[in-house]
Amino acid sequence: MKRPLIITDCDEVLLHMVVPFRDWLDEAHDVHFSLTGHDFVNALRHKACGTVVERGRVWELLIEFFDTQMDRQQPIAGALETVARLSEIADIVVLTNITERAHEGRIEQLRKLGVEYPVYWNQGGKGKPVAEMVARYDPSVALFVDDLPQHHESVREHAPGVWRLHMVGEPSMAADIPPAPHAHARIDSWEAAEGWIRERLSGVPADEAA
Repeated sequence: MKRPLIITDCDEVLLHMVVPFRDWLDEAHDVHFSLTGHDFVNALRHKACGTVVERGRVWELLIEFFDTQMDRQQPIAGALETVARLSEIADIVVLTNITERAHEGRIEQLRKLGVEYPVYWNQGGKGKPVAEMVARYDPSVALFVDDLPQHHESVREHAPGVWRLHMVGEPSMAADIPPAPHAHARIDSWEAAEGWIRERLSGVPADEAA
């Protein structure tokens, strides 16, 4: 019998990322990171002079963080417990936008937290890899969880049958981020979302729903 499939992001969905990233930037690089919104490129400023950190340097800092500081990341409240319960009725995979060099580190990071689900790395829109996963797993119903609106738009384009849940698990950011227009729902807590997820997994694909 076919099982449902949940495809979930990691940063700000399973694990906190921006807060430990902010703290590390302050401690190690004397850089202030504003948590308002998702605009990384303009959110980082040198504390000494207030100038914006150059775009190229922002990505260098992100890479350095994922190379050396993953242990700072802690689970979003209720995330791992709720996903564990959902794994009793659905297959779970993690689709995370990191570089290939950080892939093994992410697997190990999650393993230390007791998370043994398959982990896939990606760059750019998530619609195509989600469509590939749906083709590979052939689930009864598939559901996608992510904090970035552009990924919901991408999944809507490439895998319209997949249910899309917009979740921003970092409380200090959630209030400043509007609901993704291409998601079916916006719920920022796994515990609050569990019932909604179970209903979708027990029903029909999104493009067959009335």
